[in-house]
Amino acid sequence: MIIIENVAVATVDADGTEFPDGHVVVGDDGRIAAVGAGRSELAGERVNGAGCLVTPGLVNTHHHLYQWATRGLALDETLFGWLTTLYPIWGRLDAEIVGAAAGAGLGWLALSGCTTSMDHHYVFPRDGGDVLAAEIEAARSIGIRFHPTRGSMDLSRKDGGLPPDHLVEDTDEALAATEAAIDRWHDPAPDSMLRIAVAPCSPFSVTTRLMEEAAVLARRKGVRLHTHLAETDDEEEFCLKQFGCTPVEYAERVGWLGDDVWLAHGVHLDDAAIVKLGTTGTGVAHCPSSNARLGTGAARVRELVDHRVPVGLGVDGAASQEVSHLGAELRQALYTARQRGGPKAMDAREALRLGTIGGARCLGRQDDIGSIEPGKLADLVMWRLDGLGHDGIDDRVAALVFGPPARVDLALVGGRRIVERGELVNADADTLTANARRAHRRLLDVS
Repeated sequence: MIIIENVAVATVDADGTEFPDGHVVVGDDGRIAAVGAGRSELAGERVNGAGCLVTPGLVNTHHHLYQWATRGLALDETLFGWLTTLYPIWGRLDAEIVGAAAGAGLGWLALSGCTTSMDHHYVFPRDGGDVLAAEIEAARSIGIRFHPTRGSMDLSRKDGGLPPDHLVEDTDEALAATEAAIDRWHDPAPDSMLRIAVAPCSPFSVTTRLMEEAAVLARRKGVRLHTHLAETDDEEEFCLKQFGCTPVEYAERVGWLGDDVWLAHGVHLDDAAIVKLGTTGTGVAHCPSSNARLGTGAARVRELVDHRVPVGLGVDGAASQEVSHLGAELRQALYTARQRGGPKAMDAREALRLGTIGGARCLGRQDDIGSIEPGKLADLVMWRLDGLGHDGIDDRVAALVFGPPARVDLALVGGRRIVERGELVNADADTLTANARRAHRRLLDVS
């Protein structure tokens, strides 16, 4: 067993239980055996957490790992302008590039306190090889819990969509490939390290038929559904013009509301849409830094939470949000809420809930991860908060959220170390960097 002691603990359980000087015991089954105040009398390897705060591991609910290879481009574009600039470059992706980008992106996420991440991959060049397998292998090499989604696009520019013709798939081929990915990779076990979801890209890149049949497929296979929705004014105008309704009304029409669905962004939602998401249990991946980078607006997170919508955090990008630091999204989410609603709109503990149990709810993992409770998987992060950047902020949760990004002194996934003393345990950061640099240069044809 591992016993983390002499440490502040924020359990993020339903009661918000915290221990200013407590302990967490990790059993040899990879689950939390005990949590409480003071020292534990159990025997095991002892980790001194003096100066640190233990929280549940952060859960990333929206990302595009392949984009790590195209960071720093189209820096001043709107979403649609950004996409049309990058689509031709993404058409040259292959498994080697995606694997290198995913390794770098997931390694960086782990260093930022993330222990579970999804990925939304929807670009499948015909001669690119097995890109989904490449990112799954990257996740295994880092040791992170992984929820990749098999995305798709079948509505090209010639048919009224946004992507170029050569980047879309045939509808039947996309559905067949999605089902094959589920059959090959999805593990529904409670301690699963790998789950697949179904994820057509967006209303402006996917046909109505693909949306409808993807929902039927996901429910037949017992997996979750994910897509972009209500991210920009342009998308709203597209839906009104093409479908005669708002994005959430369209989602309802094609069977995309329910407690097995989580939507990326949800920025442009009216009151009726928020109520609809809450009553159906449809989740939202809130990506405040990406929304700010692209200038798409600020999601109404206070209202979403108040209407019992499951809300998690996502770094998005990595080319629409180059920082991709999930720990930093805690503060960004709090600031975004306060910019909309003032200083009472969100506090530090609510931000931490979004990044932990909120994200777990979006991914359907709230019974397994997202809080520190006996019996749950030991996905934990120990943040160092006694240095210059956090000194004087006596409330440890406030220090984590309001202060600068904290160093991860220890990150466990199912009780296994993936980060220790600010370094990756299972991979070398310099090697990940070099691989990603080569992928970037090859993709952009830069010598």
